[in-house]
Amino acid sequence: MLIEFHLPVSWALLQSVFHAPDVQTELPRIVMRWLHIVGGITWIGLLYFFNLINVPLQKGLDADTKKKVNPELLGRTLWWFRWGAVITVLFGLGYYVMYILKPGVGNAQILGHVDLSGKTIALVWIVIPIVTFLIEFLIIKKVPALTKDGRVFAVVAFILFAAMTVVILKWLSGSLTVNGVNYASNSTLSIGVGGAMGLIMLLNVWGIIWPNNKRIIAGLTGGPAAAPELARQAFIASRTNAWMSLPMLLFMATSPRGDWVIFGGK
Repeated sequence: MLIEFHLPVSWALLQSVFHAPDVQTELPRIVMRWLHIVGGITWIGLLYFFNLINVPLQKGLDADTKKKVNPELLGRTLWWFRWGAVITVLFGLGYYVMYILKPGVGNAQILGHVDLSGKTIALVWIVIPIVTFLIEFLIIKKVPALTKDGRVFAVVAFILFAAMTVVILKWLSGSLTVNGVNYASNSTLSIGVGGAMGLIMLLNVWGIIWPNNKRIIAGLTGGPAAAPELARQAFIASRTNAWMSLPMLLFMATSPRGDWVIFGGK
């Protein structure tokens, strides 16, 4: 009897504190955001591990030790690293398009009395960082003179990514400006830039860092020796990601309304 009496009371108290999310509207949004954050913690955490711990450690290891340690160490960490990147970007892009960009397009259509193509706006936005990555990829792979000195490449990368930022801001603001009114919110612009940086970081992982390290690991486990420039290319791409993660995280953190309005959106 005691249990029968207390269970309804306890359940009533629980209901007053805990509110289940709406399955149709709230739950998908929560799950996407949660997976984006968990993936990001895994990915960026390992990115900092590689740059702050592993790179200095590798300099002090002899060749025999690297053959014993690196295949297991790098094999495991790179698996979580690259798939964490996929989860982060996949759900981040989906969240941005569905819950930030789409409402902005809807507001512009309703209040501006025009017909806009949200799919075209999103597609062009995604293409811009892909083209930027291709330029960066060609520089890293084909122009060793610019990657020999990290400081020189840093200047080149800064100019390249700054240009990308300007293009994205102009595209999003211009696309969502109707009759002189800009309907692009601060979240639309901030995450538009930060998300583009995240996409480049993902492409760096799968286009340079992982392929190069896979060949390096194969060379340590009895396969053909990797070309010496592969390690340098992977290092440059990884260090680029580490530095780019700082403004990327800043843009993500300041995107909600009420925080710092970086790009002048609403």
